[in-house]
Amino acid sequence: MVENNKTKGRRIGIVNYGAGNIFSLTAALERQAISYEMISSPDDFEQYDHYIIPGVGHAGAAMQKLTESGMVDKIKSTAKPVLGICVGMQLLTEFSEEGNAELLGITPLKTRHFTDDLKIKVPHTGWNKVCIQFDNELFKDINNGAYFYFVHSYFIEFNSTFTLAFAEYGLKFSAAVKKDNFYGVQFHPEKSGEAGEQILKNFSEL
Repeated sequence: MVENNKTKGRRIGIVNYGAGNIFSLTAALERQAISYEMISSPDDFEQYDHYIIPGVGHAGAAMQKLTESGMVDKIKSTAKPVLGICVGMQLLTEFSEEGNAELLGITPLKTRHFTDDLKIKVPHTGWNKVCIQFDNELFKDINNGAYFYFVHSYFIEFNSTFTLAFAEYGLKFSAAVKKDNFYGVQFHPEKSGEAGEQILKNFSEL
């Protein structure tokens, strides 16, 4: 855990449910001197002020692991800021075509597969421009059209109400979403250089 004067008193809990390597995320938080700890049990959930749900791989399998962790009810009921990253963002939706899985249902959106008729290479891997849909605190001090790093085969459908920012790869999709205190980013902020680390800093200061 790291702490400085700016983040003093704020505790970020990373929901540790076995859904991928989180070393890159913790390294990025440390570079920004953002205090964090792991949450592996629902009993520890209330100790934290902000939550990050990371994730890589299969959304259906990730949801199963999250359910087995016992933390689903804690996540769904919290009024504190939550940030889902990549598959962690997809878990905030109602349903994923990956495994035909029912997810957390925080946002009334669906996670869909990049279809063959788009004639694009899947997975979508690499840097892509992100366009901010409307002013918001998560993208504070980030230029509209900044580039972020993506690795995904499934995307969250664009929605003018819940989409904070969008990207285009064969079609327009949600690069970031928000509903109430829940935020999600499809890209990997921890692998997206200065702009990505600004996202993490902004989240920590919500």
